[in-house]
Amino acid sequence: MVKRNIVKIDEEKCNGCGLCINACAEGAIKLINGKAKLVSEIYCDGLGACIGHCPQDAITIEQREAEQFDEEATKEHLEKEKKPAPINFVCPGKMAKDLKQESKAGTDKEKAMGDVTSQLGHWPVQLKLVSPQAPYFKNADLLFVADYVPFAMGDFHAKFLKDRSIVVGCPKLDDVNFYIDKMAEILSSNDIESLTVIHMEVPCCSGLTNIVRKAIEKNKIAITFEDVTIGLDGSIKNKVIIQN
Repeated sequence: MVKRNIVKIDEEKCNGCGLCINACAEGAIKLINGKAKLVSEIYCDGLGACIGHCPQDAITIEQREAEQFDEEATKEHLEKEKKPAPINFVCPGKMAKDLKQESKAGTDKEKAMGDVTSQLGHWPVQLKLVSPQAPYFKNADLLFVADYVPFAMGDFHAKFLKDRSIVVGCPKLDDVNFYIDKMAEILSSNDIESLTVIHMEVPCCSGLTNIVRKAIEKNKIAITFEDVTIGLDGSIKNKVIIQN
């Protein structure tokens, strides 16, 4: 143990937005049970690159007795984090399906009864499960949507989803670095016609916007995308065009 600078996270202030995780090049911070936590002292260099990215001022640097920063162990940790879990079988839920081939017209009786036809054009949709090389991403108008949005917005299918491809995720509960890498691969592997990010108005949900920014930066390309904020009442609170 040595006395040195090390990150301190105030869990009471932390809202689990995950922005500090993106900023930590050493992978020393993870979301655990919805809160940012220092996973190991040996991965933290104490420089505090994460501090300026925290919207809640939940991160500070303190000087205390701690294990020494281990550069080699950190490199091994980062390499391990990049490796995908071994796959021994194909989960049925991950099997790609082109739903556009199935009829979405609906019968006159269904329309009269008020049934609404789904506009979902492919499966799967969760960012962890989709293949970046899936055919439905080619020349697509792509939506990157927070998983709460379709529940809050009653007319989401008609207003946004029709004729578009979609990936969904939660920056608070899932691995943000994995999301960045996966989105970067989707963008680099396909000629995306347009990109729209749709998230709820709660602070942690806006992490989706930062994920797309980081993915674009990773590819070193200039992409303009639309950022849409949805209120808890399901209304559109804000729309803005973002140019990286």
